[in-house]
Amino acid sequence: MSPHAPIRRRPPPQTLHLARLAQGTPGEWVTLPGGLLRVLALGGKVAGPAASGWLTCLTGEAVLDLPHGEFVRLRPAEGYRVTSGEAWVALPVRSGTVLLLVPEEERGS
Repeated sequence: MSPHAPIRRRPPPQTLHLARLAQGTPGEWVTLPGGLLRVLALGGKVAGPAASGWLTCLTGEAVLDLPHGEFVRLRPAEGYRVTSGEAWVALPVRSGTVLLLVPEEERGS
């Protein structure tokens, strides 16, 4: 290679803005391509899927209404482990609330 030849650089890898992706379809879980991750822009009350995993608040603030009169408040960067046997409902406390669900992979018997 010539010492004066231009260096060809690859374009930078593309990132995925999770909050914007979720806000494209408010109130509906969006599954990220190539994975199990799901994001949700809360526009109102939404029942959680029957899945075990970690639910994390990306933006805004949400309340998770749990069985037996219990609840959890999630602020940005806070997470809560949900289980498939525990029904829950998410309610936005602030506008622009986006949740990320990282489901656990089901284990074969």
